[in-house]
Amino acid sequence: MRFGIISAGEGSRLASEGFSQPKPLVPICGVPMIERLARIMMDCGAERIAVIVNGENPETVNLLERLAVELPMDLVVRKTPSPMHSLMELVPYLDSDRFCVTTVDTVFSESRFRLMMDEFSKTQLDGLMGVTSLIDDEKPLYVDADADMMIRGFHDTQDGCRFVSAGIYALKADALKVLEGCIGSNQTRMRYFQRQLLESGMRLKAFDMGQVVDVDHVSDVHRAQEIAKL
Repeated sequence: MRFGIISAGEGSRLASEGFSQPKPLVPICGVPMIERLARIMMDCGAERIAVIVNGENPETVNLLERLAVELPMDLVVRKTPSPMHSLMELVPYLDSDRFCVTTVDTVFSESRFRLMMDEFSKTQLDGLMGVTSLIDDEKPLYVDADADMMIRGFHDTQDGCRFVSAGIYALKADALKVLEGCIGSNQTRMRYFQRQLLESGMRLKAFDMGQVVDVDHVSDVHRAQEIAKL
């Protein structure tokens, strides 16, 4: 299975709060965030890992180039207007039967991720979407799931939903065609892509990842350290 890491953002909020390191290099349990994520993916059986970075932080590029000597990694250095466009840049490297993509600043329990990947490797469904009940995002995407965790919709307001998207997408290859259609429609938000997956008829199941945090602020780093230990 192929994996992808989206790391093309600027990390401006961390920088504005005085954090000197580029976001992908924020240490989580002593390891740069992007390296931790890549090694977790390798431990989950990654055939290859595609990573996109914007190139504005040479320290991040240098680290990834060193990792690429050791790990089966495809590195794309390019600035994009949105995470959805970043994902589109990774399509040539994800075009296999199954793939899993997340963003560099998404910190979760490694053990929960292993369970999600194990279930995804066996499922006949079209995809598993990581979800969390910890509402940490400033503009969360609420996930409407039934008693069997099958996803019925993605919403901007809570409307009784128990979970929000954790930004972890494990999908079969047909999802890439949906992505291409979204880009062709000049859409830029990942939540539009998720909604279009359902509109296209794909059967998606929510997977509870427990606590998940997006490292956007300095205050998120301590919480991320604790979640990484779970």
